[in-house]
Amino acid sequence: MAPAAEVAVQLPESKLAVESISGTMSGPLVGGSGGGATAAMRPFGRKAEVMHVLLWLICIITSVAALSFMVTAQQSSSISIYGFTLPVQSKWSFSHSFQYLAGVCAAVAAHSLLQLLISMSRLLRKSPVIPSRSHAWLLFAGDQVFAYAMVSAGAAASGVTNLNRTGIHHTALPDFCKPLRTELL
Repeated sequence: MAPAAEVAVQLPESKLAVESISGTMSGPLVGGSGGGATAAMRPFGRKAEVMHVLLWLICIITSVAALSFMVTAQQSSSISIYGFTLPVQSKWSFSHSFQYLAGVCAAVAAHSLLQLLISMSRLLRKSPVIPSRSHAWLLFAGDQVFAYAMVSAGAAASGVTNLNRTGIHHTALPDFCKPLRTELL
């Protein structure tokens, strides 16, 4: 029998991100390795990084606007029970669900401000805004946590809002827990 011939196959270089011994990452989605990252190594360029920073800015603006609307909102009216006229006042701090919503909104604004400052400093230093894939996943996970917290806070507050809007119709007392007909202050 004749000996089998050896066949050598050379595989093309992979473009996946591979972590080297030094702990740095390289690949098409990660900024350049070592000292300086060039624009050719970033597939989306500086425009995408500027858009990333603008999204953080928009998140801060909307969170602060929602928080300021919630904190400054209050309603007042008067109800008549057996001939006695009683003033009624409603504020966001009277409800635990609105306190939770305001707290989550403040936490989102603080998180967005921190991420905006970090991203702006990296953008001004001309380094990648998201330096590694693990950093991108960490940002994504943090954003998901805050998004689900906002959804749960909004759901909790919507129940109280609906109760304030419709009132409780099955109580025996007249004009007690009925819809609060008010004008905003």
